[in-house]
Amino acid sequence: MTSITIYADYVCPYCLLAERVLSDVIGQRDIRINWRAFELRPAPVPTLRPEDAYLPTVWRDSVYPSAERLGLSIRLPSISPQPRSDAAFEILAMAQDQGLDHMYSMRVLRAFFQEDRDIGQRDVLLALAAEVGLDPDAVRLALDSGALKERHRQALRHARDEMGITAVPTIVIGQQVFRGTPPVTELRLAVDRLVGETTSAT
Repeated sequence: MTSITIYADYVCPYCLLAERVLSDVIGQRDIRINWRAFELRPAPVPTLRPEDAYLPTVWRDSVYPSAERLGLSIRLPSISPQPRSDAAFEILAMAQDQGLDHMYSMRVLRAFFQEDRDIGQRDVLLALAAEVGLDPDAVRLALDSGALKERHRQALRHARDEMGITAVPTIVIGQQVFRGTPPVTELRLAVDRLVGETTSAT
Protein backbone atom coordinates (compact mmCIF):
# COMPACT_ATOMS: atom_id res chain seq x y z
CA MET A 1 0.00 0.00 0.00
CA THR A 2 1.16 3.53 -0.74
CA SER A 3 2.19 5.30 2.45
CA ILE A 4 3.20 8.68 3.83
CA THR A 5 5.12 9.17 7.07
CA ILE A 6 4.64 11.89 9.68
CA TYR A 7 7.26 12.51 12.36
CA ALA A 8 5.38 14.07 15.24
CA ASP A 9 5.25 14.96 18.89
CA TYR A 10 1.89 14.53 20.58
CA VAL A 11 2.27 17.86 22.40
CA CYS A 12 2.64 19.82 19.15
CA PRO A 13 -0.67 21.24 17.85
CA TYR A 14 0.74 21.64 14.36
CA CYS A 15 0.87 17.86 14.06
CA LEU A 16 -2.91 17.71 14.44
CA LEU A 17 -3.33 20.57 11.97
CA ALA A 18 -0.97 18.96 9.45
CA GLU A 19 -2.90 15.69 9.58
CA ARG A 20 -6.12 17.52 8.69
CA VAL A 21 -4.46 19.12 5.66
CA LEU A 22 -2.88 15.84 4.60
CA SER A 23 -6.10 13.86 4.99
CA ASP A 24 -7.97 16.44 2.91
CA VAL A 25 -5.37 16.10 0.16
CA ILE A 26 -5.43 12.29 0.27
CA GLY A 27 -9.20 12.21 0.05
CA GLN A 28 -10.53 8.77 -0.85
CA ARG A 29 -7.24 7.46 -2.17
CA ASP A 30 -5.84 4.31 -0.59
CA ILE A 31 -2.85 5.89 1.13
CA ARG A 32 -1.70 4.91 4.59
CA ILE A 33 -0.36 7.50 7.05
CA ASN A 34 2.46 6.14 9.21
CA TRP A 35 3.35 7.93 12.45
CA ARG A 36 6.87 8.13 13.87
CA ALA A 37 8.13 9.58 17.13
CA PHE A 38 10.15 12.73 17.67
CA GLU A 39 10.20 14.27 21.14
CA LEU A 40 10.70 18.01 21.03
CA ARG A 41 11.77 18.16 24.67
CA PRO A 42 13.01 14.78 25.88
CA ALA A 43 13.89 14.47 29.56
CA PRO A 44 15.53 16.24 31.29
CA VAL A 45 14.68 19.25 29.06
CA PRO A 46 11.85 21.18 30.78
CA THR A 47 8.49 21.13 29.03
CA LEU A 48 6.46 24.26 28.34
CA ARG A 49 3.93 25.88 30.69
CA PRO A 50 0.67 27.30 29.32
CA GLU A 51 0.68 30.11 31.89
CA ASP A 52 3.96 31.49 30.53
CA ALA A 53 3.86 33.99 27.69
CA TYR A 54 5.19 31.78 24.89
CA LEU A 55 2.35 29.28 24.40
CA PRO A 56 -0.59 31.73 24.60
CA THR A 57 1.14 34.01 22.10
CA VAL A 58 1.84 31.22 19.61
CA TRP A 59 -1.69 29.91 19.91
CA ARG A 60 -3.26 33.36 19.50
CA ASP A 61 -1.13 34.37 16.52
CA SER A 62 -0.76 31.05 14.71
CA VAL A 63 -2.49 27.93 16.03
CA TYR A 64 -6.00 29.30 16.48
CA PRO A 65 -6.09 31.13 13.10
CA SER A 66 -4.81 28.01 11.32
CA ALA A 67 -7.31 25.77 13.08
CA GLU A 68 -10.16 28.13 12.21
CA ARG A 69 -9.20 28.09 8.53
CA LEU A 70 -9.23 24.29 8.62
CA GLY A 71 -12.50 24.10 10.54
CA LEU A 72 -10.79 22.21 13.35
CA SER A 73 -11.86 22.59 16.98
CA ILE A 74 -8.75 22.88 19.13
CA ARG A 75 -7.68 24.65 22.32
CA LEU A 76 -4.54 25.24 24.35
CA PRO A 77 -4.42 22.46 26.96
CA SER A 78 -4.39 23.57 30.59
CA ILE A 79 -2.02 20.86 31.89
CA SER A 80 1.06 22.51 33.38
CA PRO A 81 3.80 21.84 32.77
CA GLN A 82 2.99 20.10 29.51
CA PRO A 83 3.25 16.31 29.73
CA ARG A 84 6.15 14.38 28.32
CA SER A 85 5.28 12.16 25.40
CA ASP A 86 7.72 9.26 25.95
CA ALA A 87 5.16 6.85 27.45
CA ALA A 88 2.67 7.68 24.69
CA PHE A 89 5.36 6.93 22.14
CA GLU A 90 6.23 3.62 23.79
CA ILE A 91 2.62 2.61 23.21
CA LEU A 92 2.94 3.88 19.63
CA ALA A 93 5.43 1.06 19.02
CA MET A 94 2.74 -1.47 19.93
CA ALA A 95 0.23 0.35 17.75
CA GLN A 96 2.66 0.24 14.83
CA ASP A 97 2.98 -3.53 15.17
CA GLN A 98 -0.79 -3.86 14.79
CA GLY A 99 -1.26 -1.28 12.06
CA LEU A 100 -3.05 1.04 14.48
CA ASP A 101 -0.52 3.87 14.62
CA HIS A 102 -2.73 6.33 12.72
CA MET A 103 -5.82 5.65 14.82
CA TYR A 104 -3.81 5.72 18.04
CA SER A 105 -1.91 8.91 17.20
CA MET A 106 -5.05 10.76 16.24
CA ARG A 107 -6.77 9.62 19.42
CA VAL A 108 -3.90 10.88 21.58
CA LEU A 109 -3.73 14.22 19.75
CA ARG A 110 -7.47 14.75 20.06
CA ALA A 111 -7.45 13.80 23.72
CA PHE A 112 -4.81 16.43 24.46
CA PHE A 113 -5.90 19.27 22.20
CA GLN A 114 -9.66 18.80 22.12
CA GLU A 115 -10.43 17.17 25.48
CA ASP A 116 -7.71 18.68 27.70
CA ARG A 117 -6.66 15.23 28.96
CA ASP A 118 -3.21 14.66 30.45
CA ILE A 119 -1.51 12.32 27.99
CA GLY A 120 1.42 11.97 30.35
CA GLN A 121 -0.75 9.96 32.76
CA ARG A 122 -0.68 6.21 32.39
CA ASP A 123 -4.38 5.65 33.11
CA VAL A 124 -5.29 8.13 30.38
CA LEU A 125 -2.98 6.43 27.89
CA LEU A 126 -4.31 2.97 28.75
CA ALA A 127 -7.86 4.17 28.15
CA LEU A 128 -6.96 5.75 24.82
CA ALA A 129 -5.05 2.64 23.73
CA ALA A 130 -8.05 0.46 24.55
CA GLU A 131 -10.36 2.73 22.56
CA VAL A 132 -8.40 2.09 19.36
CA GLY A 133 -8.20 -1.68 19.85
CA LEU A 134 -4.98 -2.26 21.80
CA ASP A 135 -5.11 -4.72 24.69
CA PRO A 136 -4.85 -2.54 27.83
CA ASP A 137 -3.41 -5.41 29.89
CA ALA A 138 -0.67 -5.98 27.30
CA VAL A 139 0.02 -2.24 27.18
CA ARG A 140 0.22 -2.03 30.98
CA LEU A 141 2.60 -4.99 31.12
CA ALA A 142 4.83 -3.50 28.42
CA LEU A 143 4.99 -0.16 30.19
CA ASP A 144 5.65 -1.73 33.59
CA SER A 145 8.41 -3.97 32.26
CA GLY A 146 10.13 -1.25 30.26
CA ALA A 147 10.02 -3.54 27.22
CA LEU A 148 9.30 -0.69 24.83
CA LYS A 149 11.82 1.84 26.10
CA GLU A 150 14.60 0.65 23.79
CA ARG A 151 12.30 0.73 20.78
CA HIS A 152 11.44 4.31 21.63
CA ARG A 153 15.12 5.21 21.96
CA GLN A 154 15.78 3.58 18.58
CA ALA A 155 12.90 5.53 17.05
CA LEU A 156 14.33 8.80 18.34
CA ARG A 157 17.81 7.91 17.05
CA HIS A 158 16.35 7.08 13.65
CA ALA A 159 14.47 10.39 13.50
CA ARG A 160 17.44 12.45 14.66
CA ASP A 161 20.44 10.70 13.12
CA GLU A 162 19.09 8.99 10.00
CA MET A 163 16.34 11.38 8.95
CA GLY A 164 17.78 14.61 10.35
CA ILE A 165 14.49 15.55 11.99
CA THR A 166 14.75 18.78 13.98
CA ALA A 167 11.13 19.95 14.08
CA VAL A 168 7.62 18.56 13.85
CA PRO A 169 5.58 17.88 11.95
CA THR A 170 7.94 16.55 9.31
CA ILE A 171 6.09 14.84 6.46
CA VAL A 172 7.84 12.40 4.15
CA ILE A 173 6.12 11.79 0.80
CA GLY A 174 8.24 9.61 -1.44
CA GLN A 175 11.56 11.41 -1.84
CA GLN A 176 10.18 14.75 -0.65
CA VAL A 177 10.51 15.94 2.92
CA PHE A 178 8.28 18.75 4.18
CA ARG A 179 9.16 20.41 7.47
CA GLY A 180 6.14 21.98 9.05
CA THR A 181 2.80 22.13 7.28
CA PRO A 182 3.46 22.72 3.57
CA PRO A 183 1.14 24.68 1.29
CA VAL A 184 -1.78 22.57 0.08
CA THR A 185 -0.72 22.96 -3.56
CA GLU A 186 2.76 21.57 -2.86
CA LEU A 187 1.36 18.78 -0.76
CA ARG A 188 -1.14 17.81 -3.44
CA LEU A 189 1.55 17.73 -6.11
CA ALA A 190 3.73 15.51 -3.92
CA VAL A 191 0.88 13.10 -3.19
CA ASP A 192 -0.13 12.98 -6.87
CA ARG A 193 3.48 12.25 -7.81
CA LEU A 194 3.74 9.50 -5.20
CA VAL A 195 0.55 7.85 -6.45
CA GLY A 196 1.78 8.09 -10.03
CA GLU A 197 5.11 6.53 -9.18
CA THR A 198 3.46 3.73 -7.26
CA THR A 199 1.06 3.03 -10.10
CA SER A 200 3.92 2.95 -12.64
CA ALA A 201 5.88 0.49 -10.51
CA THR A 202 3.04 -2.06 -10.37
